[in-house]
Amino acid sequence: MKSLKLLIFCCMTAACLSAGIPDSSDIKSGSPAESPSDDGVFVKRDEASALVRQKRAGAAPADLSLAQLESLREVCEANLACEDMMDTSGIIAAYTAYYGPIPF
Repeated sequence: MKSLKLLIFCCMTAACLSAGIPDSSDIKSGSPAESPSDDGVFVKRDEASALVRQKRAGAAPADLSLAQLESLREVCEANLACEDMMDTSGIIAAYTAYYGPIPF
């Protein structure tokens, strides 16, 4: 896990260096800084919402670990109707239908 964090940090550092973001020595020396509208980083809110898909309130099956899916399966097996729906529609749909949103 630590190596993943280090890798992400290195990638972010490399991206900042390649983007030409001025460091503190450039700012202190008085070099002219570009205005925010010139560098193309900022976009309008409606354009950003079209590009960035927001995470839904419910958890997707890929977001749950095997242990979490197993705990949902154990809860659903106590109810025969939920267990039957679990066999046909899947554990996420069955649990949500009978017990509401997934707690984790």
